[in-house]
Amino acid sequence: MATLTVTEQNFQEIIGRGGIILLDFWAAWCGPCRSFSPIFEKVSETHPKIVFGKVDTESEQQLAAAFEVRSIPTLTVFREGILLFSQGGALPEKALEELIAKVSELDINQVRASIS
Repeated sequence: MATLTVTEQNFQEIIGRGGIILLDFWAAWCGPCRSFSPIFEKVSETHPKIVFGKVDTESEQQLAAAFEVRSIPTLTVFREGILLFSQGGALPEKALEELIAKVSELDINQVRASIS
């Protein structure tokens, strides 16, 4: 699946889809973002059931502020609408694949119970 452009207007719709959603907060002028982007795209092609979205922090400043993005790229991961991971910095492909595996293996009902 190709990556989606995530905006303040479509954010709730995308998160509301359920499943696993990875968001890459980035900016065009950011060198590490440009390095991470091909990795994010490549991994998105191998996981068609996962939603991969990109949030341009220049045009979506309020969305970036809502997630307290202080450095870019920042990767956030949701599962069933629950924010499970948020970290600044570019991940190597292997680390991104490991993160996806860990999020996939989580017992989401146990996660829900722990946050209620």
